[in-house]
Amino acid sequence: MTATVENQPRILIVGPSWIGDMVMAQSLFMLLRTRLPDARIDVLAPSVTANLLERMPEVDHAVRMEIGHREIALGARRRTARELAARGYDQAIVLQRSAKAALVPWLAGINRRTGYLGEMRYGLINDVRTLDTSRYPRKVEHYALLGLAAEGDELGELDRPKLQIDSDRRTDLITQLGLDQTRPAIGFAPGAAYGGAKQWPATHFARLAAELDRRGIATWIFGSAADRTLAAELAAAAPRHGVNLCERTSLVDIADIASLTNAFVGNDTGVTHLAAAAAPRVLAIYGSTHPDYAPPLAPAEARFWLDLACAPCRQRQCPLGHNACMRDIPVHDVLRACLDPDARDIASLHHAGGSAAAPAVEPIVSSESEPSI
Repeated sequence: MTATVENQPRILIVGPSWIGDMVMAQSLFMLLRTRLPDARIDVLAPSVTANLLERMPEVDHAVRMEIGHREIALGARRRTARELAARGYDQAIVLQRSAKAALVPWLAGINRRTGYLGEMRYGLINDVRTLDTSRYPRKVEHYALLGLAAEGDELGELDRPKLQIDSDRRTDLITQLGLDQTRPAIGFAPGAAYGGAKQWPATHFARLAAELDRRGIATWIFGSAADRTLAAELAAAAPRHGVNLCERTSLVDIADIASLTNAFVGNDTGVTHLAAAAAPRVLAIYGSTHPDYAPPLAPAEARFWLDLACAPCRQRQCPLGHNACMRDIPVHDVLRACLDPDARDIASLHHAGGSAAAPAVEPIVSSESEPSI
């Protein structure tokens, strides 16, 4: 956290409610801290994403507002606005595009309210920015553009999100959760809170867990209460080295543990993007969403996508009923990428997009069992 400076610029950011989006927003926070090193940067967010701000040193203070994702809750917004008005913010940056997201800065009387126009926000947003998605296609860029001094300024290379790791807490977690550090470990994020269209089949994750288990490679399986049954099935598929961490970790715990993995495999979901800010390598599986819109912002990454004619549909459930965009990504493709970071001839591996050159990553070597897929 930064020290208080007399007459420092005061900026309030209305942050995202989704986990992955808050992780991507860290690149904006980094940009602002570089551009305005003495600024006071506070972020307004619900607790579920505000907890991540503890691990982002660019942020001075998290302002928690407990409102559901689709709630208007005008009374709660007015109370929060009164609290914020006393802090004298010079600027609010509204990352969400809904009208209700822009209400609090307007009610708080913050003079400069920066954002995209969005839904019916005339007046609520008075520093309106435009977005050239052909030039800036990634969501992380959409957030970062709002941190530039003025419309039309050039957006340079962005820093990747990087959550601080609590090494003492991590040591405690290793003991509490019984994590074996003597063997390689692959993190799993098999859930998909948005909907089944974003979920690689449970049977595929189970086969991948089994193949890694045969090679003496641990699988650490993360998830929420909604993933309880799925996580248990995957742990059962890896009876020697599978560890079910579902409902046993907070979001910041996941970051600490992900930093110990050799790689992290997941759907295009919040936990995968969270892991990307801590793990050395992330393998993300895409179907109903485009892999270049919100790629994992890890030091090294791989994306799987079949580029079917019906994709990306951006639907919660497959409108055609077959979910082929996820179902047909083969287990052996993902397994090979887990074991060999340099493999580039994998059929379902997505090569498009503008990622920077990744650092060298050592292959995972194990001779306990030959491939059976």
